[in-house]
Amino acid sequence: MISTVNSVSEEQANLHIVENMDVNNLPQLLKNVLSLAQTPAEQDMLLLSSLVACGSVMPNLYCRYGIAAKRYYPNLQLFIVGSAACGKGIANLALELVKPVHEATPLIIPGDATYPAFYQTLAKQNGRGYIHESEGSVITEIWRSSTASYNTALRKAAEHEPISRSRCKEASVIEKPQVSMVLTGTFGQYRALVPSAENGYFSRLLTMIVGEHQAFNSRYVEPSENSGEIITAAAEQLYNLYVALWGAKPREFMLTVEQRERLGKHLETAYPTLIRMLGEDFHSVVLRMAVHIERIAMILTALRLTSSVMPDDIRLTCSDTDYATAELIGNKLILHMAQAFQLIQGTQKVETPTVKPLDQKQILLSLLPDEFESKTLVAEAQSQGISPRTSARWNEEWIAHGLVQKIRYGVYKKIA
Repeated sequence: MISTVNSVSEEQANLHIVENMDVNNLPQLLKNVLSLAQTPAEQDMLLLSSLVACGSVMPNLYCRYGIAAKRYYPNLQLFIVGSAACGKGIANLALELVKPVHEATPLIIPGDATYPAFYQTLAKQNGRGYIHESEGSVITEIWRSSTASYNTALRKAAEHEPISRSRCKEASVIEKPQVSMVLTGTFGQYRALVPSAENGYFSRLLTMIVGEHQAFNSRYVEPSENSGEIITAAAEQLYNLYVALWGAKPREFMLTVEQRERLGKHLETAYPTLIRMLGEDFHSVVLRMAVHIERIAMILTALRLTSSVMPDDIRLTCSDTDYATAELIGNKLILHMAQAFQLIQGTQKVETPTVKPLDQKQILLSLLPDEFESKTLVAEAQSQGISPRTSARWNEEWIAHGLVQKIRYGVYKKIA
């Protein structure tokens, strides 16, 4: 029994985001905020919610994606799914980050609002808004009578497509909505908003599954004496960045040619195995993750700007470090969304499943060339957020199961 528990714990750890990255590569604001987290799960929730919050206050910043070069803004929508005892409350710190901006320019939209009130508020704020709700039950009850309207509006907002409401007297069409959102709740509350995996909103809503409970005594950890100061300082820094971007010309964020090629090739080659396992309905999640990754990279790049150091060039170019960080986050989110997909499809019945990254193991093997060296295995594994120790163990398992043959020291060959 002990070995089984340890194995599950190790497999769960492979889905952690922050634990598998070099935190020193993050912008200083995020590093400061993450210092307030106590567990790997809390780190992940705080990182993702902070990215969403930061992206909500970055005006005049966009990237272009697709053949039509459509403009996308740094707005992300996130739902953290977990039980009542998994520590989801730490995501509320993200709300504190945007309050200084909201006090200067209304931005926050209450989650406990009817759809007409939501629409009217969004219209008054020129299509810009940030929704943050930590009680999924509130959302479920308030939105119950108009779930379809919210689902459609949020889906369109994710693509910056016009939202219309003929019965609203104050505004009939919001042309280019820019809505960011952080929700936390149980799976039942999540499913009320996303009733099926075929629903177009599923692939547009980033989902994190928290499959572990917060230890009882961790609820009584004394907060750091300067925790409030850290959030206040981060919020002030974000406000200064907002002011600088608001007063500047529209800026285009761009990946380098090499990064774009890497992104396309990566998603095309990394996830066919997962798509075959889950079905073609999951294909849209993999494809749309490219937009999410670019948005995350855009937020990371913008967080390195300051009001005193604002480049004259209206284009911002992504660094290889920020791209690698965004890609790793995207890799992990795809696997979290695979769990949500199975829950919605009914192939898993529990609300907080144990995440078993068998998919990761198969994906890693499929990415390796027919003949590979140990350094190739380590490099590819680390790009997926998998530790060298874990990849070496998996390689031993492949050899034991006849999937890989050792040719000589440090050199291996896949067996068809």
